[in-house]
Amino acid sequence: MKFGGSSVADITKIKNVANRVINKKKKYHRVVVVVSASGDTTDELIEQAHEITDMPDSRELDMLLATGEQISAALLAIAIKSRGYNAISLTGPQAGIYADGSYTKARITGIKPQKIVEELKKNKIVIVAGFQGINPYNDITTLGRGGSDLTAVALAAVLKADICEIYTDVDGIYNADPRVCPCAGKILKISYDEILEMAGAGAQVMQARSIEVAKKFNVKIEVKSSFLNKPGTIIS
Repeated sequence: MKFGGSSVADITKIKNVANRVINKKKKYHRVVVVVSASGDTTDELIEQAHEITDMPDSRELDMLLATGEQISAALLAIAIKSRGYNAISLTGPQAGIYADGSYTKARITGIKPQKIVEELKKNKIVIVAGFQGINPYNDITTLGRGGSDLTAVALAAVLKADICEIYTDVDGIYNADPRVCPCAGKILKISYDEILEMAGAGAQVMQARSIEVAKKFNVKIEVKSSFLNKPGTIIS
């Protein structure tokens, strides 16, 4: 289960996500959650860095930006634990996500999910901070815009998950932006290649790299609403 920034934008929404995760845990034995930074946190952190200098150091920028997802992960774990369920939050490096040396736009080079598997065996809900990994210099690094999608799909691939659910503020993929075009039609099923074509044309549905990984490892994705209980769009 991956929740975007709009889904964890405030404490009320984080509590809503906690309820959704607990309901999923009742249905499935093993649940792994990936979270983005809340709301506009990433943009605000970038803005703060640029208030200091026009050219912030890229390593330090990654140190700064990685905190957004860690806050979401820890708050969600606190919310789930407060309801009597066991959960643990992990940074990207703690989750075993390895990346190359490109700061601010790193690529995942491998995942060693031993820590995740250990915690799942203890019957815990595992919450991973999206958008980040550890590079060859043992520094935390970020995976570029939309990197939490990539974290979720890559984890789903390596853990052989039944499905990777991407929760957002719309209830699926439409043939136009439903927030702009009232007559937009919802697509129930779509292929990896069609989504990549839409992303290339500028549709802000999912990060293109995450779809490439999903296609390579045959990860089934469902894009659905954080706020409505209805089926979303299947990408396969």
